[in-house]
Amino acid sequence: MSSGKGSIRGGAVMDRGFDCDVLIIGGGIVGLSTAYALARAAPGLQVVVLEKEHGTARHQTGRNSGVIHSGIYYRPGSLKARFAVRGAAEMTEFCRAEGIAHRITGKLIVATGREELPRLHALAQRGRENGIPVRELGPAQITEYEPEVRGLAAIQVATTGIVDYGAVAERLAAASGAEIRCGAEVVRISRRAEGVAVATADGSVLRARSLVNCAGLHCDRIARLAGDQPGMRIVPFRGEYYTLARPELVRGLVYPVPDPAFPFLGVHLTRGIEGGVHVGPNAVPALAREGYGWGVVRPGDLGSTLAWPGSWRIARRHWRYGAGELHRSLSKPAFAAAVRRLLPAVDVSDLRRAPAGVRAQAVLRDGTLVDDFLIREAPRTVHVLNAPSPAATAALPIGREIARRALASVVVRT
Repeated sequence: MSSGKGSIRGGAVMDRGFDCDVLIIGGGIVGLSTAYALARAAPGLQVVVLEKEHGTARHQTGRNSGVIHSGIYYRPGSLKARFAVRGAAEMTEFCRAEGIAHRITGKLIVATGREELPRLHALAQRGRENGIPVRELGPAQITEYEPEVRGLAAIQVATTGIVDYGAVAERLAAASGAEIRCGAEVVRISRRAEGVAVATADGSVLRARSLVNCAGLHCDRIARLAGDQPGMRIVPFRGEYYTLARPELVRGLVYPVPDPAFPFLGVHLTRGIEGGVHVGPNAVPALAREGYGWGVVRPGDLGSTLAWPGSWRIARRHWRYGAGELHRSLSKPAFAAAVRRLLPAVDVSDLRRAPAGVRAQAVLRDGTLVDDFLIREAPRTVHVLNAPSPAATAALPIGREIARRALASVVVRT
């Protein structure tokens, strides 16, 4: 790469020998939000996004339940708490300004057993600490909001909403002005004195001043290609969904009280932007990073998971929970029984299979499930190593944070 003198035009770094200023790997909502934030922070900056699929938002972004999360679940002061609360408001405003269909519906978090009541009250307190308006409800009040839902107590969270995140990602891509290259799988990365060179499977090589890794399910692999040791491994968990054949049973969004030992929210009911109701997801180990069904097995992906010590430590620590999730995955009646705790009127015949998603969950060597967003820096590189839900909700503030770090490594030469 040449390091000859360059000039500044419209905020862009125009060094000869570089194809762009910032190169982003990953065309999901986080990568596209980063491109959007870079355009707003430094107009004229040359940004390229590489996406291995033949379109953007094909994995976590396009396969979730479309919820704009309030931020109630997350530890006060954490990145998730700060970015989700801020992101929910910003996402709503972005959709309003861009004409993207969305709706602020509110949701209920419902306790169905007495053992869940202390956790429900603690969750209400956490919401208040995060600045989220919550209302605690009794059984009669629950039925006012959701006539078919039964519970001992609930929290009503008014700031939760729904949206099509694929549509949001499409608008972010257009508004960013970045060059989006689809079908561009990264196979080699070379980090040099003043920049980074990235080779794709078709033989192309791009040279950039700064690299951003937003590769989601493959972010740890990209980090290692760049010569970094991320200290974590992506362990994929498939979330399986059904649609409700009788959507009139649910008015809005209904969630169980989550188990604080896990980053998963449990099987919930979500009336989507098109009016249908999604039921799910559960959380079962996937046999491939893009393993959207039991029939998808990739030995390399499975071997990577099994070779990571943290995977075995998770299995030993949480085998009872995992066994229950597997049972509900393999048995539709068992899944229906779990749903009936919230919605007693549901029958097995009401559940129809829907497309699954895969959560890119970072796991540390000691078996810890990373419960916050994880962003790490290396020379001329920013790695986003854990950004599952609520990353879509928080995409705008996450993008700004990543952009801030990436811009710090773009040295303007005159």
